[in-house]
Amino acid sequence: QVQLVESGGGSAQPGGSLRLSCTASGTLFSIDVMGWYRQAPGNPRELVGSIDDIGQTNYADSVKGRFTISRDNPKNTLYLEMNNLKPEDTAVYYCYRRRPITGDSYWGQGTQVTVSS
Repeated sequence: QVQLVESGGGSAQPGGSLRLSCTASGTLFSIDVMGWYRQAPGNPRELVGSIDDIGQTNYADSVKGRFTISRDNPKNTLYLEMNNLKPEDTAVYYCYRRRPITGDSYWGQGTQVTVSS
């Protein structure tokens, strides 16, 4: 079993920055793919981006050039650096971890990010 705990959410002004963290515990494998989704009120959950075991990343077009995903395997921690935030980035952000071997996915509880002036 895997547990994911996010932290770092909060409020920021447009153009500001926030950094989210997601710490994992339990049975972990370095080959797990990790990433972030977000869900704004009334909208479906959407992929923000992901990172694989060798550090390859991909991002949604809406966040490319502004958001950066990284992982620290020894610390079992995933990060989301968010810069030049926009009001449309307001959402609950969820980290996830997917195990390619089994297809199992694990989710954090979510952390609120609010961008407003």
